[in-house]
Amino acid sequence: MSFQGYLKTIKEKTGNGPAEFRTLAEQKGFTQDGKLKPDVKAGDIVTWLKEDFDLGQGHAMAIYALLKGIKDENSQ
Repeated sequence: MSFQGYLKTIKEKTGNGPAEFRTLAEQKGFTQDGKLKPDVKAGDIVTWLKEDFDLGQGHAMAIYALLKGIKDENSQ
């Protein structure tokens, strides 16, 4: 599945897109000034997304990649 495919499925399942997840991550204390805090690990994000949004590992890692800055909304 392409990165865009992951984002589309996540939006359909949760109603949230990248901007919303960035805001939610900030509210949860995972990010500051739009950047993932150094002490936040992938497992922290995956656990949050699995518990709160019932996302699977791959979809949760896609959001982690967004928050970490590895990928953005235009990534393939």
